[in-house]
Formats: sequence, structure tokens, C-alpha cells
Amino acid sequence: MRARFTEAMKEAMRAGDKPRLATVRLIQAALKDKDIEARGAGRGEASEEEILAMLQKMIKQRQESAEIYEKGGRPELAEQERGEIAVITSFLPQQMDEAEVGAAIDAAIAETGAAGIKDMGKVIGALKAKYAGRMDFAKASAMVKAKLAG
Repeated sequence: MRARFTEAMKEAMRAGDKPRLATVRLIQAALKDKDIEARGAGRGEASEEEILAMLQKMIKQRQESAEIYEKGGRPELAEQERGEIAVITSFLPQQMDEAEVGAAIDAAIAETGAAGIKDMGKVIGALKAKYAGRMDFAKASAMVKAKLAG
């Protein structure tokens, strides 16, 4: 994954694609921060799962920023944030569709033996371990809650 970031940066430089280049540089800076944090905890470099989680966090931050810019009457800044979201999303694995997410949730519920809402943390933990970067956990969380409550 690290090699993909470096290669994307080189391609953006060659193509003169400044917005993409700036976004890839932001990703690399966040990755360096993550590596420093991991070294501080005595683990060496950040794992692939941590990198995927970092990318999802970056996307969520930009979605929130775009929303705030829209409400504040700054559509050009909102559009810039959406452009960054598109670049960051290109590095994530293919996202699961609703049916796949539902099946994964059912499997996780069966696997953890979850019986009610109080077991929701176990189910989400199992999903995050298996499907990091492949599903939107905000939506998945709502689906888990609905299945455990119903």
C-alpha cells in the first residue's frame, strides 16, 4: 500500500495534477504520523489495517468538512473536499454492498453469539477485524443495532 502512495505521487507529479498530488502528500504525511505513533508504542511501522482505518478517518473528516462548507455558503471549498475524498477513496479496497454487509453482520452475530444490544461491541469488533476498509462502519453499526434489537 505504501508503494501505491509513492507511485501515485510520482504519477500526479508527471501529469501535473496538483490537487491529486496535494492529497497524496496529505496521505503520506498522515501515514508518517501513524508510523511515529506505532514506533512510540514499540510496533515498528503501521499495519495495513491501521492504514485502511486512517484512510477511512480522513474520508470521514473531509465529508464533515464538506458539509460544514456547504452550510457556510462555501461551495468551492466543499468541492475541493469532495475531490480529496475521491482521491483517498481510490486507495481503499472495493466497498461491500448492502447485501454483503448484511451477510457479514449475520455471520459476525452467529460467530460472537450476540444476543442483544449489549453485545453490539463484540459484533462491531469482529467486523472491524475482518472487514477493515471494506465497509462503512457507521452504516454497519446501525444495521447491527437493528438486527440485535429486532
